[in-house]
Amino acid sequence: MTEKHNVIFIVSDTFRRDHLRCYGNNWIKTKYLEDFASKSIIFDRAYCASFPTVPARRDIFTGRYSYVYAGWEPLKPDEVVISEILKKAGILTYLIADTPHFLRDGYNFQRGFHGWMWIRGQENDLYLVSPEQVEFPCDPSKLRNPDFTVVQYLRNISLRRYESDFFVAQTMTEAVKWLERNYGRKGFFLYIDTFDPHEPWDPPRWYVDMYNPDYTGEEVIYPRYDYCDFLTKEELEHIRALYAAEVTLVDRWFGYLYQKIEDMGLLNNTMIIFTTDHGFLLGEHNIVGKSLIREKEFSFIPLYEEIARIPLIIYHPEIKGGKRIDAIVQLPDLAPTVLDFLGVEIPETMEGKSLIPLMEGEVDEVHEFAVSSPTIKKGPVANTCTTVTTKKWSLIFSGKPLKKEVELRDVDSLAKKAKTEEKVRIELYDLEKDPKQEHNILGENLDIARELLYKYIDFLKKLKVPEELIKPWIVL
Repeated sequence: MTEKHNVIFIVSDTFRRDHLRCYGNNWIKTKYLEDFASKSIIFDRAYCASFPTVPARRDIFTGRYSYVYAGWEPLKPDEVVISEILKKAGILTYLIADTPHFLRDGYNFQRGFHGWMWIRGQENDLYLVSPEQVEFPCDPSKLRNPDFTVVQYLRNISLRRYESDFFVAQTMTEAVKWLERNYGRKGFFLYIDTFDPHEPWDPPRWYVDMYNPDYTGEEVIYPRYDYCDFLTKEELEHIRALYAAEVTLVDRWFGYLYQKIEDMGLLNNTMIIFTTDHGFLLGEHNIVGKSLIREKEFSFIPLYEEIARIPLIIYHPEIKGGKRIDAIVQLPDLAPTVLDFLGVEIPETMEGKSLIPLMEGEVDEVHEFAVSSPTIKKGPVANTCTTVTTKKWSLIFSGKPLKKEVELRDVDSLAKKAKTEEKVRIELYDLEKDPKQEHNILGENLDIARELLYKYIDFLKKLKVPEELIKPWIVL
């Protein structure tokens, strides 16, 4: 590395990989991300590890599979994070985000950055207190936590007038301003985190009209996480259009940032990473959401491909773009990758692997399988399902249930009573023959499922997970 190398790291929350043309989509407009992808390296088998929002950021910042020791909780003082490592190495670090959950309430993920900026008002961020009365866009019974989260959000956006007022626009604009203010600075790490296209889905109307211009029904912008029965067919189609519109909105403002990067000549010496924390079900498996939340009762759901498999696109200034990589990679790999690129020693605490040897063609793989899971710190509660994925197989299983009630804050930081079923759930899918995971073939392939399970148990042992936390997951 020379002192001129930089990294710009962009996380766009809840961004489904199959909504990008480079991953096979043919109906959503993502012009700028596609231009970026054409110059970059596309990872075809990238997966989240710790789920959802806050645990995924923990993986990104620590380079660890943090779900084994932490859940939806503040960053611990003794956790080694990339911002502090880079700061000690003399690299300028800055964080810009409108995603609220990992910054507020003492979560402290801004620790170690030279500076940081939080664009206020997303989701249920306690920002504005007026207007006192707001108008719901649909029947409140169709919305998740309408009396608090939706009301708070509608207050937060009450002063919005122009596209530039939308959250992703504000975040990318601040990133551009930061680059302009620091033009000529040599050696920096700029971390950008935008909540879009996470719900609430309320992009400018012209983006919605790209995908469903004739819709006249209710706007279910923040649907409750549930089976699809509460939505009409037309409403379900419309929420898919709303989400697609959000994706295009993100693309437009990513393009604004990317153009500035290009104008400043930063493509010559800057690694650019674009990824997400996880995906979202838009009716697949008869579910809307990434968990089930009903009147403050919470339950995890299986992390199917639509949730666990994520976009990962990396621009490397010294490697020709347009390359695709089929190896399995995960979010904990990104911190070691950044450190490797910047020539900074990777600490022993990091369990992920640098992806640069993959990008340079020196190795063919860094992982035999991917692991995606909510925290197992409290044991198998709230129907916690872990997914183990190879190129061919997807094994999804819950642990032996613990008959105790727990309170969780996963998904939105709000306290919820966890519901745990009394039986183990095990599903096995052949991803080559059944990529949509519609046919559970566990019965005729118990030997394959058992082999995958015990490889996972060995994985937990290598991570030094206590035996009492491993035992409930030995279900075959």
